[in-house]
Amino acid sequence: QVQLVESGGGLVQAGGSLRLSCAASGRTFSGDAMGWFRQAPGKEREFVAAINWSGGSTYFADSVKGRFTISRDNAKNTVYLQMNSLKPEDTAVYYCNADKFYSDYANRPRYDYWGQGTQVTVSS
Repeated sequence: QVQLVESGGGLVQAGGSLRLSCAASGRTFSGDAMGWFRQAPGKEREFVAAINWSGGSTYFADSVKGRFTISRDNAKNTVYLQMNSLKPEDTAVYYCNADKFYSDYANRPRYDYWGQGTQVTVSS
């Protein structure tokens, strides 16, 4: 069974940092693009960051650019989202996902796999 399992969420004060992890199991994802999305209460799910299969290319939503970084360890089948300078508006459930295609990752009509999400709450 293929699974993506997020961890590392929690409650943090504004200005603080969190590191989310997404551990994949069931097959290797070393050839897949991977990304992070988030969904705040009452809002649609939105793109946060994406990384290509090798980790050599990344891109971010404007709202998190300069504050968040995405990385991956293919040996561990894991992708990470380092979140710094967190703001209350970053509060959301964060989901990782994976897809064989990296092109226009933020706007793909569907993705091959999704995790179940992890809650991030930033207090002011």
